[in-house]
This record gives sequence, C-alpha cells and structure tokens, in this order.
Amino acid sequence: MRGWGLKSWGHVPALAWTGAFFVLPLVAMLLMSVSERIGGKITLTWTLGNYQAFLTKAEGTFVGALVNSVEVTVLTTILSVLVAYPLAYILAYRVPVRWQRLVLVLTILPFWTSYVIRSYSWLLVLSENGVINQFLVGAGLLAEPVGMGNSRFATVLGFVHFFAMLLTLTIYANLVQIKDSYRKAAADLGANAFQAFWHVTLPLSLPGVAVGAFLTFVLAIGDYITPQILGGSKELLLPQAVMLQLGRQADFPLASALSMVLMLVVTVAFLLSARHLKMGRV
Repeated sequence: MRGWGLKSWGHVPALAWTGAFFVLPLVAMLLMSVSERIGGKITLTWTLGNYQAFLTKAEGTFVGALVNSVEVTVLTTILSVLVAYPLAYILAYRVPVRWQRLVLVLTILPFWTSYVIRSYSWLLVLSENGVINQFLVGAGLLAEPVGMGNSRFATVLGFVHFFAMLLTLTIYANLVQIKDSYRKAAADLGANAFQAFWHVTLPLSLPGVAVGAFLTFVLAIGDYITPQILGGSKELLLPQAVMLQLGRQADFPLASALSMVLMLVVTVAFLLSARHLKMGRV
C-alpha cells in the first residue's frame, strides 16, 4: 500500500471526469444506436438496422447529408487556414511585442458576442436588403439585389468568420515559440526572406496549423446553429439530420447512429492529422 500515496491518486479526478462526461455518454449513445423504437418504447435489440438506414433510407438522404457536411467543413478549414496564417504571421513577426497583447484582445473580441447573434448578423448582411447588396447596387455593379443568404456560401462565410480567429490564436502560439536564431541562421547561409519562411518557419509552424485545423474541423462538422440559420433548408447537413430525427421523429436510435457516424468521421480526421503532421509526438 506504500505505493498508493497522494501522488498515485492524483490522476483519479481526471479519469473520473473523463469517464463520467465522455466515456459513459459515448457508450450510452453506442447502445442507443443498436436499439429499436418499438411501440413507442426503445428496446436494446443489438441491431444494425439504424446504420443500414443511414446508407439506404430516403434514397441516400443521410449519406448526402454526410457528404455535404464534409465538403462544407473541409472548405471552411482550408479557407480559415488561408485567412488565419497571414494574420498570425503578421501578429507574431510584424507587430511590436508591446502591442501584441492588445492585438490579441482585439482578435478574441468576436468570441465575446453570442454565436447565434453573429450568425443572424451575417444573415442580415447577406440578405437582399443587406449592406453588401445595397453597396453593389448603389455602385452599379448589380442591376438588382441578389440573395446570398440561405446558401452554402453563407454557411461557409459564417464558419470562416468564427474559426479564422481560433486558428489565428493557435498558429500565433506556435510561431512565437520558433527561435529567431533559426531564421537568422538561414539568412547567414544565404537564404532570402521567402526561402527562410518556406524552409524554416512554415515547417516548424505546421503543428500549430494542424491543431487549429483539427479543432476547426471538429467544431464545424458538428455545428448545427450556423447551417440552420445561414444555410436554411436548401442543403441538409448531418447535424441537421440528427436534430430532425430528435425533434420531429423522436427516433433516438437512428439519431444516435447518425451521431456515431459523425464521431467516426472526426476520429478518421484526427488519425490522418496525427499521422501526417506527427501531432502528439514528442
């Protein structure tokens, strides 16, 4: 019993928290996904019918929703990286150190506003009577307003507006850890500014990009609010399909199966990120 001191029990709270709020809900959802709703009651029947329904029901509606979710999420992740990396680079290497904290505060200001309010704000901006249409019509670039809301474009734009800031923070945190001596050594060896960035800064900052991109992927593919508000009903994403099963059909087993499919996609994304960018390796 001598080995079971206070230090040995230090990991117990973390394990208990993980088990209570992650493992148990995941197991419960897995069991629900192999159950059936019979006569208004849910019975554990160990069936794969819900997963078969995902593949075959309504002429591939659920599969199409998954494809739409992956397409929107991948596009959001790519655009967010392209927007966030230059911002993080400027913040890390072009903004004086004494001003960086102030700029960081300004960067996270959008997070202080409700996620729902930001989504509705974009809907107003992109509407036919919104600021963009009024400017384009007033400048003579459009003959009449064009509805840009309730579309994939609006959904991706809303996602990028939110997640680009998150990516900026993760990439910036990685960039400031890169020693200046590495870039100076590249310059001493005859590399110009672009060569030093391409062969030194960019490779060393890829772990930060990977972490931010993975977080963006996870949060975007499971998001229900933004696609519902900005995307409307023109394109069904998998989180919306899950909510439809819960709200309209009360089909908890099928909703759980769809959620497990979504969890599988996230797991594959993590494994790909960890494998190619060596995330999590010391």
